[in-house]
Amino acid sequence: MQLLTALPAAWQTILLLVLSNVFMTVAWYGHLKSHAQSVWYVAALVSWGIALFEYLLQVPANRIGFQQAGFSVAQLKIIQEVITLSVFVPFAYLYLGEGFKWDFLWAALCMVGAVYFVFRGA
Repeated sequence: MQLLTALPAAWQTILLLVLSNVFMTVAWYGHLKSHAQSVWYVAALVSWGIALFEYLLQVPANRIGFQQAGFSVAQLKIIQEVITLSVFVPFAYLYLGEGFKWDFLWAALCMVGAVYFVFRGA
């Protein structure tokens, strides 16, 4: 934890959101492969257990980002969405075996535009 606090608040926020998103992606989509044969409520309980770790990282990330790094709520949300896409695409490709789609690139370019518009006045 000392390594984390040595970073500037903006980087603490981003690092915690990346880690949070790894847990979130596994919780939301990992059961499609790892618990495909389980009844839905077993997959849901496992996902909730994993999602706890997401929240243990996401809540402090947003607090640090808002209170210390000075991000607005809109900026935090767009950072979250960019990270979500950045984590989800490799996960879908590597773990779930989804093929590459050009739509991933177009979505990423839209996100770049969203980042520009949310941060241009900052």
